[in-house]
Amino acid sequence: MQLRPYQREAVEAVYQHLRTRDDNPCVVIPTAGGKTPVMATICCDAVTLWNGRVLILAHVKELLEQALEKLRIMAPDLPVGIYSAGLNRRELRSPITIAGVQSIYQRACDLGPVNLIIVDEAHMIPAEGDGMYRTFISDAKIVNPEVRIIGLTATPFRLKTGMICAPDNILNHVCYEVSVRDLIAQKYLCPLRTKAGVARADMNTLHVRGGEFIPSEVEDVMDTVDLVHGACAEIIEQTADRRSVLIFTSGVRHGQHIADVLRQRHAVECGFVEGNTPTRERDALLDRFKAGELKYLANVNVLTTGFDAPGIDCVAMLRPTLSPGLYYQMVGRGFRLHPKKSDCLVLDFGGNILRHGPVDDLLIDEPIERNGKAPMKECPGCQAIISAGYLTCPECGYEFPPPARSGHDAEATSEGILSDQVTHSVYEVTDVWYEVHHKRGDPDAPPSMRVYYQCGFATTFSEWVCFEHSGYPRRKAEQWWVERSNEPIPATVEEAVDIVRCGDLAPTLSITIRRKPGSKYDEVVGHVLGPKAPRIDTEEGAAQHASLPGGLSESEVPF
Repeated sequence: MQLRPYQREAVEAVYQHLRTRDDNPCVVIPTAGGKTPVMATICCDAVTLWNGRVLILAHVKELLEQALEKLRIMAPDLPVGIYSAGLNRRELRSPITIAGVQSIYQRACDLGPVNLIIVDEAHMIPAEGDGMYRTFISDAKIVNPEVRIIGLTATPFRLKTGMICAPDNILNHVCYEVSVRDLIAQKYLCPLRTKAGVARADMNTLHVRGGEFIPSEVEDVMDTVDLVHGACAEIIEQTADRRSVLIFTSGVRHGQHIADVLRQRHAVECGFVEGNTPTRERDALLDRFKAGELKYLANVNVLTTGFDAPGIDCVAMLRPTLSPGLYYQMVGRGFRLHPKKSDCLVLDFGGNILRHGPVDDLLIDEPIERNGKAPMKECPGCQAIISAGYLTCPECGYEFPPPARSGHDAEATSEGILSDQVTHSVYEVTDVWYEVHHKRGDPDAPPSMRVYYQCGFATTFSEWVCFEHSGYPRRKAEQWWVERSNEPIPATVEEAVDIVRCGDLAPTLSITIRRKPGSKYDEVVGHVLGPKAPRIDTEEGAAQHASLPGGLSESEVPF
């Protein structure tokens, strides 16, 4: 089997890492980009060239079957064992063992010493705790203290803990990464088209628990008669020329409702699978869907990873999520190439694209620089989701109003025409987020908190609050804090960001921007604020926090 150029680069990057470092590498390749051939190559080399022993770990049987298939193609004479309850096999003595983590996590001693452990979908390894992956790897290191771990994933982050590679984690360094954009340009992945659904729920009432919307609340919001009927009608309209439509729903009741409405009101068959669907029924539906006999298939939480159906040319997301990884996995079902599709249409009824950004440039909740622009915007003419930089929609030709400070306005501008004319403008704030900011090129400079104010789709302003500076910047930060919070003034930027992300800050309703012609930056000089939250150590504050699971309302989550 001939590796693609980037797959060969990934293999060589792993070997270079293992030769030159003593920690564990991770390879990032997009969904449908072909991680399995990379794993199979490493396995074959380890056994045939270096007389080693390898274990491949995965969490679903579909991934185990894919690994076995590629190994049989690449090395048909190489003994491969399977250890998986789902596949009804218990083989532990082969040079290469492919195992389900649920089956083998307490069997490291029975397996014996291995030289390499390759973890597929490595973002499943928790950052801490005693989960199955960590339990097995810890025991495997007792059996062989020199064992090395190699991770492969399309999404190298977790919702709660951020990036999976860190000095103290099991995986320590991304040794190779290739992007969705690159693989689409190289024609290894299918091009995507995006469109927001017209029928959308109001998610302002949703609460957050553990970094994600509460599932029962999401289903209640999404599973209304008007919304389901509207979404189904739109799916039928938008997919008239599509062959294979995968629908992600917000719960079992919601998924069944979608399937029923498509069948009863639109006279089309829609399969439905969820965690408790009997295996025989599930397999029959999936086989029909992959064969093109079933055009519409709805699911709940079962077809996000390990599901390979290249013909999918439309993904409909009727499930809002705060997880960029889950959003990526849903969209990724349409990445694969197929002779009968030219692109994949993504219908978003949950606001996920606007929330997380382009699928090839996800906004991850880490202290990273943003460019100050909303990543995407929605065309009001045709609901296409496009880059915020477009002035004319490439899908329908709709002309957007020009962004602030450029273009021709409907009204005479209030901008100063001379360099000494200072102007002030007021903007309504639609969203606010906060990040730790480190001065570029000066690692010794104290960090500050950067506050972003989003004012509409494509206009964003920012200011810096300097809790760790001295003198006037610190006094200004103290005043800024007292105006917004009843909590004690934080000593560090990290402490400040933790507090504001728990919702203990007055909302910003509008800001005043001061501009001076010739100045490089606009300056935020005024704020209109909402009421402060009560202190958490008061009875009123404790009650308010108790009513918001996870400590954050949706509008307060930094996207």
